[in-house]
Amino acid sequence: MAEPGEDAAAAAAAASTKYVLITGGVVSGLGKGVTASSVGVVLKACGLRVTCIKIDPYLNTDAGTMSPFEHGEVFVLDDGGEVDLDLGNYERFLDVTLTRDNNITTGKIYQSVIEKERKGDYLGKTVQVVPHVTDEIKQWIQSVSSVPVDGQTRPADVCVIELGGTVGDIESMPFIEALRQLSFSLGKDNFCLIHVSLVPVLGVVGEQKTKPTQHSVRELRALGLTPDLLACRSAQPLIGSVKEKLSQFCHVPVENILNIHDVPNLWHVPLILRNQKVHEAIIKQLNLGRSAGPPELRDWTQMAESYDDLKNSVKIALVGKYTNLTDSYLSVVKALLHASVACSLKPSIQWIAASDLEDATATSAPDAHAKAWETLKGSSCILIPGGFGDRGISGMILAAKYARENKVPYLGICLGMQISVIEMSRNVLGLKDADSEEFNSETPSRVVMYMPEVSKTHMGNTMRLGCRRTFFRRTDCLTSKLYGSPEHVDERHRHRYEVNPSFVAMLENAGLHFVGCDESGKRMEVVELQDHPFYIGVQFHPEFKSRPRRPSPPFTGLILAAAEYMGTPANNSNGHVGTSE
Repeated sequence: MAEPGEDAAAAAAAASTKYVLITGGVVSGLGKGVTASSVGVVLKACGLRVTCIKIDPYLNTDAGTMSPFEHGEVFVLDDGGEVDLDLGNYERFLDVTLTRDNNITTGKIYQSVIEKERKGDYLGKTVQVVPHVTDEIKQWIQSVSSVPVDGQTRPADVCVIELGGTVGDIESMPFIEALRQLSFSLGKDNFCLIHVSLVPVLGVVGEQKTKPTQHSVRELRALGLTPDLLACRSAQPLIGSVKEKLSQFCHVPVENILNIHDVPNLWHVPLILRNQKVHEAIIKQLNLGRSAGPPELRDWTQMAESYDDLKNSVKIALVGKYTNLTDSYLSVVKALLHASVACSLKPSIQWIAASDLEDATATSAPDAHAKAWETLKGSSCILIPGGFGDRGISGMILAAKYARENKVPYLGICLGMQISVIEMSRNVLGLKDADSEEFNSETPSRVVMYMPEVSKTHMGNTMRLGCRRTFFRRTDCLTSKLYGSPEHVDERHRHRYEVNPSFVAMLENAGLHFVGCDESGKRMEVVELQDHPFYIGVQFHPEFKSRPRRPSPPFTGLILAAAEYMGTPANNSNGHVGTSE
């Protein structure tokens, strides 16, 4: 964040930036993040430069210590920021590189205000929500929106702001008030509000009901914000009379009432918005006619429609801890989608709870155990993603052992790489007590050990985080070839434990080759199994940099190997399956 002395410069730089605010009503989980991303895609297609901000009204300073079961995955940025998963949507849709400051939380705002109060910045005044907290929010928004995220030097033309939660939530009230003040000070030419709401259909009546949206807009207006556009979520397209009714009771022109109905895949959402001329409404509202042209979305349209036309699918066994909430692995799922589509295949993810594979489950829940193993053996490849804690570890080790012994394509990410090391140590080297220090700190065979440079007592910011460089020890290895044979790659990290260098030589003699490491040569980053068609483990998280048009090389390699494993041809027009980012 900018220091107080930089406020004036940030405000001046942000003066040319226009704002599009996305709010939500009626219920949570309507897809505000996808809506915000899609609006950004359409505006970018008009030739405008776009940045994004996500506001999360919780008191955590970031998403780093929150359970995936409660909040979905923690998305990691280049600068090491642990942020809300919606920032992953922004990066994937808009192909930009955001910073930790693009995710604003109540915790960050209050922490900054309290630090300023302790330093005496408020000159003895009574510190209050209005004006001090609201001023901090406005300053943060204007400062962050002035930072380019697309590699250029000047601020973006438009900043899309998504306000998390639902209008009326008590925790979001300071943000609503700050945004009301911001909209007033900037003027109508610089601020556009899109309210996302639900238009449900009651089963008995079968009629699209507008009353929930009416109440939501009324509450929003009572708080001082009036929507310029309505984005109505529904299962089926809205009928004309419903739009007219919404227009009459919500004071929004009929042409500004958008309908985001259910679609075959999310890549259609920007096309739906384009077809309903969302760009014309926003450009008119923000007086951007001189800067913007018609949206150019031919490539995007081809991408969305090509997915719908795919016939063949590939079964991917995803063995994890948080399989009851698929948002826990959202970036992994998206990376598999990008890679599969690039190979002209539809991903069919087979969710397997790691604990269901364990021997103990055969006794306690034999049906779940049998079904998990049947699913694993019926899949064309196996992926073990990252995670923390010892639950399900035995099941993951069994899955890695099955992949190794049966030549099934395997990709281990972070914990998944460590699992492959533990499995080899136990079942090939004969070190039956081999384990990670995370799971058993007393074992003499600590093949995975705690990182030495971080605190063991403080939660948050204790991990190896953000974009780090990995050097290939052998440029002829499979992973290097997947990336296009560079000397090094830059990928994002999020972990505390790493392979113990003391065991590297033993494991390599057994056939598990460590082909990538950091600049010191001591941190092992990539492993490959000798005499196996595709068995790769990476300490980093390649899913965080996967994009629809630039799939992650390790994921693409996994899908290509799975296609070969099941005897299905896969298209690959790029010569190699990925490029170094």
